[in-house]
Amino acid sequence: MEFFQDGPELSNTFESDRVLQKFLKKTLPAAIWNEVSKDLQSFGEKTAGVIRELGEKAESEPPVHIPYSPWGKRIDEVKVSDAWKELDRISAQEGIVAIGYERKQKEFSRLYQFAKLYLFHPSSAIYSCPLAMTDGAARVIEVYGSEEMKKRAFKHLTSRKPEEFWTSGQWMTERTGGSDVSGTSTVAKKTASGYELHGTKWFTSATTSQMAMTLAKIEGDPTGKLSLFYVELRNSEGELQNIEINRLKDKMGTKALPTAELSLKGTPAVMVGEEGKGVKTIATLFNITRIYNACCAVGYMRRGLDLARSYSQKRMAFKKLLIDHDLHAETLGQMEARFEASFYLTFEAARLLGREENGVANAQESLALRLLIPLTKLFTAKEGVAIASEVIESFGGAGYVEDTGLPAILRNAQVLAIWEGTTNVLSLDAVRAIKKENAGDAFLLEIERRVKGHSELEKAHGKLKEVMERFKSTSEDEVGGLARNFSISLSRVFAAALMHEHGEDQVQKIALKKFIALGLLENLSLGKEDFADSRMLVEK
Repeated sequence: MEFFQDGPELSNTFESDRVLQKFLKKTLPAAIWNEVSKDLQSFGEKTAGVIRELGEKAESEPPVHIPYSPWGKRIDEVKVSDAWKELDRISAQEGIVAIGYERKQKEFSRLYQFAKLYLFHPSSAIYSCPLAMTDGAARVIEVYGSEEMKKRAFKHLTSRKPEEFWTSGQWMTERTGGSDVSGTSTVAKKTASGYELHGTKWFTSATTSQMAMTLAKIEGDPTGKLSLFYVELRNSEGELQNIEINRLKDKMGTKALPTAELSLKGTPAVMVGEEGKGVKTIATLFNITRIYNACCAVGYMRRGLDLARSYSQKRMAFKKLLIDHDLHAETLGQMEARFEASFYLTFEAARLLGREENGVANAQESLALRLLIPLTKLFTAKEGVAIASEVIESFGGAGYVEDTGLPAILRNAQVLAIWEGTTNVLSLDAVRAIKKENAGDAFLLEIERRVKGHSELEKAHGKLKEVMERFKSTSEDEVGGLARNFSISLSRVFAAALMHEHGEDQVQKIALKKFIALGLLENLSLGKEDFADSRMLVEK
């Protein structure tokens, strides 16, 4: 009889998620847990079924740019899959953005919201990207927007009604600068009704959104400081407002997501916040989008591991199931421990965000959150790529075949290390939080209160405290080359501290033991001579 291998199966993604259920049940008040668990149970069935099918369809039908009508009129239509449009409707109905602003669960609303995002993302063909920017824009408008913006845009961004729901783009990257937004060359010219923008945006995600947030320099301002602007893409007739789409980007992954290069030729815009303080204003948006990024990374880790575990219980090799080979079980177990560390970092950031937005966070928590956000984003993104690669390998050759759907996890995970700041950029942001905002001490105190009684974690905490003093007392130029190693070490130890805090049963304690065994600290003794050696190594 001819043999055919069965592929992995995916069941209700909430029901099968031990880590998410245990965390929420412990963290949420009983009444809130009882309420949201019912919704998450239902949603978990959808993400394993209809939403996953829509995501696969959207991936297979990427967007197309139609620059001209048949009669030569410039229309710049971006045609997207019907499945992509349906994912938009579902995300509105499910309240994936709205939950965070309805705040029915008060300071726990963000945990509920990010639990839904975590379940949604791996099935959604990265519809989570426009949702991230939508949530970030909503928060910026809530904090800095005019009353008119709040009545118009905020209402749309946080709606559960698909016919009213808007998404937002985020236009930061230009030819002259990516993460270094000081290279922004877009100019905002004052008009009678506001401003008009002139310039080119090199990468604009979610180009089919109704609005966007973007940075520009005010014409004639000798300081060259950036301001933040709100843009509605189309007028009442549905026509682009002095915007030309030069092309869609042909990307390694995120195939269903329309990412375009735009030229702004007098596009109407309204300033958000104070003139010349655009970078500070948009930091509020980045706080949201970076936690989204982390949540999406752990969502991909969970999905990959679920599929790998299912396959390991079906695939025979050398007369045994894969899971019955000690080496394969150990490989999956190490990945599971790394996933759990990333999960706890992400959901601690979401928990503290909810507390801060609802005015119940103390000063130490707020300072710790300032450092936790860039660390969580950089750590989970790098772990997400590594685990996605290992998951592909665990399937052997089948993992490399496109129509299994597995390669998309790796291709899409790679962007999470780039979006919202690369690892090095975020490491330097962490240094600024330590040196200029005194966030380091608060962060270490949050670790310290969780690791008491655990000798290995106490030792690691002590080493971090020692290095932290070096960062605080030395110029950024002197310690900048160490920023990445220190950031990763801070992330690992905080993650381990959270695992220890939540480790109430044997399985959780095993996960912590395995994570610690993988190593907590990077090389933290690097100095200027090491950085010079590295430069020589790559230049010769």
